[in-house]
Amino acid sequence: MRHDTIVAGVGMIKFAKPGASDSYDQMGAAAVRAALKDAGLNYDDIQQAYAGYVYGDSTCGQKALYHVGMSGIPIINVNNNCSTGSTALYMARQAIESGIADCVLAVGFEQMQPGALTSHWTDRPTPFDDFDAACDTLVGHAEVPLALRYFGGAGKSHMEKYGTELKDFAKIRAKASRHASRNPLALFAQELTEDQVLAAPVMWDGVMTRLMACPPTCGGAAAILCSRSFATKHGLDTTVQIKAQAMTTDYASTFESRDMMQVVGYDMTAAAAQQVQETSGIAIADVDVVELHDCFAHNELITYEGLGLTPEGTAQKFIADGNNTYGGTFVTNPSGGLLSKGHPLGATGLAQCYELTHQLRGTAEARQVDGARTALQHNLGLGGACVVTLYQAA
Repeated sequence: MRHDTIVAGVGMIKFAKPGASDSYDQMGAAAVRAALKDAGLNYDDIQQAYAGYVYGDSTCGQKALYHVGMSGIPIINVNNNCSTGSTALYMARQAIESGIADCVLAVGFEQMQPGALTSHWTDRPTPFDDFDAACDTLVGHAEVPLALRYFGGAGKSHMEKYGTELKDFAKIRAKASRHASRNPLALFAQELTEDQVLAAPVMWDGVMTRLMACPPTCGGAAAILCSRSFATKHGLDTTVQIKAQAMTTDYASTFESRDMMQVVGYDMTAAAAQQVQETSGIAIADVDVVELHDCFAHNELITYEGLGLTPEGTAQKFIADGNNTYGGTFVTNPSGGLLSKGHPLGATGLAQCYELTHQLRGTAEARQVDGARTALQHNLGLGGACVVTLYQAA
C-alpha cells in the first residue's frame, strides 16, 4: 500500500557568498526551524531526518540538527553531489510512502569555499576519472576549469547539432535575473540584459561567459514530509502532494555515446522524467511551473529537451517564443534558479522544493505563476544522479 506524501512545511534562508554566511550547522538549523514553523510542528514530531551536504565531515547532519533538538531519532547523512538535497527528499518520501514513518525531515546545507569546485582528496581515485577522460577526449580545452568544460562542452555539442547560438544561453541567463529580481531570497537580484551577459568576461571563447555559470554559494533549506493521516490528525496544510518521484544514475550511454550532452546527464534526465510521467499519469505537457538544474545556462537549455518540455533540437525556438517564462508554456525557475538564486550544493534540491511548494500554495508573491497546480522539479549531480519530482496541488 502506498501512502500519500504531503509537503507539510518548507523553510529556506537567503543564500550568501562564501565567507559571508553563518557556519553550515547554523544555516541548516535555521532552515529546519523555518520549516517546522511553516508546518506548525515541533521537532519532537519528527520521526526521521535526512541531512544532505557535500563538503563536510561525517555526521554534519547531527551537528546541525542538535541545535534544534536532541530526540534520539535516526539521522541519515546524504552526499550525492549537486543532487544531494533532492536525494535527501527522495529518501524522506520513500519513508512516508512505504509507511515506515509518518513525519520525516529532509534538510540540506552547504558552506562553500570561493572558486571552482575541486576535490579535497588527492591520495585516491576521484569519482570523476571517467568523466574527466571523456571530457579530455571530446572537448579538450584543459585551460578551462573542469565543471565549465563539462557543461560548456554539452552546450557546444548542442550548438553543433542544432545551430544553437551563444545568445541563446545569454537569453536564459537574462531570464533568470528577471525572475530573481522578484525573489527576496535570491543571492543576485540585479536584472541583466542579454547584451550584458554576452559582454561579461569570456570563460570559453564562443561557448561561455562568466555570467552563464552559477556562483559558489552557502545556504540551507528544508522540507517536512508526512502521511495524509498524520496531516489530518494534526490539522496540517495538505495543499501540496508529491505525486511521483524518480531517481536515475548513469547509463552506458553516458560514455559510449561520445557526446558531452550525455556525459552531463541528458539520458538520466530523460529517463527520470519518463518514469515520473508514467507513475503519476500526468503528462509533462500539463505541468505549470518548473524548477530545473541550471548550474550553467547551457544545462538549462539542454534540460528543456531532456525533460520533454520541448522536442529535441527545438530549444532555440522554445526560448525565442518565450515559452520558458511568464506568459509562456512553462515558467522555468521562477526563483531565479541556480544562476541567480545561488547553488549551495546540499541545499539546492530542497530550495527547489521550497519554491514549488509556495507556487502550488499560491504564496509565491511577486513571482507567483498564475493558476499553478502541477510542478516539476529537476536536480542533477554528476558522478552521477538525477532526481525528478512531480508535485500537485489539492
